[in-house]
Amino acid sequence: MTLRIDISGPRSGQLRFAASPLAELTAMLHVLAEPGHHPRHAGWAGEVWAGLPPELAERLREAEFLWRSSQADFLLPARPRPTLAEELDDVDRIDDETYVTAALVTTCGGNRVHFAAPSPLTDATARERALDLAQARGARQEAFAERLLADPAAVRERVRHTLEQYAEAFFDAAWTGVAVRLATDLRLKNDLLKRQGIGAALAAVSGAVTLAPDGDCIIVDKLQDKATAARGAGVTFIPSVFNRPHLVAVHAPGWQPVVQYPVAEPGPAEPVSLETVTLRLEALAHPVRLRLLRTLARGPHTTGELAHAWELSAPEVSRHLAVLRRAGLLTGRRDGRYVRYTLNVPDLTALGSDLLSAVLR
Repeated sequence: MTLRIDISGPRSGQLRFAASPLAELTAMLHVLAEPGHHPRHAGWAGEVWAGLPPELAERLREAEFLWRSSQADFLLPARPRPTLAEELDDVDRIDDETYVTAALVTTCGGNRVHFAAPSPLTDATARERALDLAQARGARQEAFAERLLADPAAVRERVRHTLEQYAEAFFDAAWTGVAVRLATDLRLKNDLLKRQGIGAALAAVSGAVTLAPDGDCIIVDKLQDKATAARGAGVTFIPSVFNRPHLVAVHAPGWQPVVQYPVAEPGPAEPVSLETVTLRLEALAHPVRLRLLRTLARGPHTTGELAHAWELSAPEVSRHLAVLRRAGLLTGRRDGRYVRYTLNVPDLTALGSDLLSAVLR
């Protein structure tokens, strides 16, 4: 499943790489709301929560759906500015209908919900639907939706003031160091874009982002089948230190496409594609293949050794090894007349520590 972004048309300025203080603050808020998604930042999140005044902690929970499971589109600017204040000023310029609809999408169930014209702000039927969806999501979502529809100006002011308070509480202190890492990443991406073209720049963003063979479409590996178009305005790519492992995309009708991606860092390679993950899970679904992996976890083995260990025929073992190799979980190395198979522990670890523990037990 993929998100396809149509970039056909004039090539000038089709890709823009830029850092966004507002997008990074949003990524930090997501870490605070979902620390389990970001174990590398667990220590930072704990320190921030411990230092937040009770009122700010409550405000974070009050509107967490704006940045928890899916970020509100207005929090990922298509035209990033140097400062958070400038980006918040741009948000203030968005008309009420656009702002309210974007906020309600997160309140009412994420990007699977769409409010066509007329909007819930002006149409009674759409309003009731929005409130029903928000109620189904929870009491906080319902209360927020009611306040937003009753007095959008007051809610918008409160959201901005809350974001400014978070900046004072933790963002400003973190941004200085983060900005340096983002600038380094941007130099790399813009240099690739200039010297090697769009395909190379996209490949450096993530293994989950590619350029279609015809060069007219950017393909983002996401758990959805969606399509949007740059419509001559281009696509903005925003690096982030705090959003790993997420690849966040704005693709709602009327919004310029934006992709927020994690900056490269030393250590594990980029996340593999959904297709590869699926292959690996299917490969591990067979009990015989799990037994073979448990033996290979102890060291390299040949097909004959594995067949003897588990009282299986050599052809049967070969078939199971072929599946595991296609999934990237094994490496074969010839040693004279034989091929010895080795477990790729890092790739198995990436699927989950419980699985690795079960195999190594």
